[in-house]
Amino acid sequence: MIKEIYPKEAQEILEQQNQAVLIDVRSTMEFEYVGHPTNAVHVPIKEPPAWGIDEDFVNNVKSAIQQHSSENELALGMPLLMLCRSGARSALAAEMLIKEGYTNVYNILDGFEGDKDESGHRNTINGWRFHDLPWEQS
Repeated sequence: MIKEIYPKEAQEILEQQNQAVLIDVRSTMEFEYVGHPTNAVHVPIKEPPAWGIDEDFVNNVKSAIQQHSSENELALGMPLLMLCRSGARSALAAEMLIKEGYTNVYNILDGFEGDKDESGHRNTINGWRFHDLPWEQS
């Protein structure tokens, strides 16, 4: 079962659990140009121009974690926190990991940029950046 949390809760988990890994599943363009949470591991689930689901996503997560973690092997119970722009792609990513046997998977609701306000702008209502959590930009 996917655990749903908000950005501030995700940051608390990252601060309290050394094994926890934040995985940003947005496209490379979003990750580099819009910005990303500090220390996030980037594993896109979809890329332009086709925006199709990357069938190797789960294997790519395994490889990325092994490169960014002191753990020799990705444990099925390791806390994995999925993040995208608003929470939709990250929910799909979390589902894919759950189907492969991972048991401690979180979807970060509101995502990095959050929902649009009345003017169609993001980062003004909710999301990682709205809450002023650590992030950086390429």
